[in-house]
Amino acid sequence: MTAVLGRPLENAYPAYLRCLDEADEHGAIDLALDLLTDGVDPQDVLLSLVAPAQAQVGEWWQRNEWSVAQEHAATHVSERVIAAVSATVRRQPHRDRVVVACMDGEWHALPARLVAEVLRLDGWDVTFLGASVPAAHLVSYLHRHDPRAVAIGCSLPMRLPHAARFVQACRRADVPVLVGGRGFGSDGRWAARLGVPWVRDARGASTALAEVTLPAWGAAPTVEVDDTEYAGLVAARVELIDLCVAGIPDTARYTPTQLDATVADLGYIVDTLAAAVYVDDATLFAEFAVWLGEVLASRNVPLRTVDNAFDLMAGRLRDFPRALRILRSTRLTTDAS
Repeated sequence: MTAVLGRPLENAYPAYLRCLDEADEHGAIDLALDLLTDGVDPQDVLLSLVAPAQAQVGEWWQRNEWSVAQEHAATHVSERVIAAVSATVRRQPHRDRVVVACMDGEWHALPARLVAEVLRLDGWDVTFLGASVPAAHLVSYLHRHDPRAVAIGCSLPMRLPHAARFVQACRRADVPVLVGGRGFGSDGRWAARLGVPWVRDARGASTALAEVTLPAWGAAPTVEVDDTEYAGLVAARVELIDLCVAGIPDTARYTPTQLDATVADLGYIVDTLAAAVYVDDATLFAEFAVWLGEVLASRNVPLRTVDNAFDLMAGRLRDFPRALRILRSTRLTTDAS
């Protein structure tokens, strides 16, 4: 936190982190409501207190300083704080209806919830549909309520192919689509490749919604999506995971918990590789590899096992030129050194 945000928020931030650390729901809510009483803008409470604190929680999990249970407890506290702020600051909508949703398989709903509440504070008539909404159900809802636009969140780049199909389904319903989240890249470059407008944060979403010219919104994709190679990777997913489990040294001595974690990590690798192929951008997989290396190193997992997995997959994917090129150019042990 910096002094630019104002002294109340600067002072409140460490106390709010302590509330998250202790899963102190009541303390966190009292702190947020006290800020409102002191005249702090409710959007600042959400975006300059809750949002950065939740990002800090994610970093603690990534560095293995917090468990999944601690992260879930902190997320629940932040969700309760958002609800308390929303209930305290009730503003009558004076702008069009907007739907905010997480696509099918996207369970990180807190960022989208923050966007929905900020839009509500800005006067939009917001419907928040929550986590993992099936595309067919969302389209049916859009047909019924005819909103001005739908905002979709995606937190993981491996979900980009699904996001693309989600966007296409909404557009077939003649509803403009706006996207956000780290899944589209820190600068939105993968959203641009898919031809869909991207916003950096909740305030940007409100501005974009106000400026949009309907019914046309969006652009043609800047990349020719390679569905053929992507589909082949999806079809080979289980085979690739089994190949790596059998071929990586020491897996026979893993405990059931270690083996489950390894299978999950291998699934993330295959899914992210497929997404990189889908948008034809090797940096997507490279950035994921750096993140994965940091997570595994913090948990004392030898990074050479991941490089072994890359080699095994490359041997199987000789007829997949994009995937092969990406795998051969990525090494965790070299990055770590």
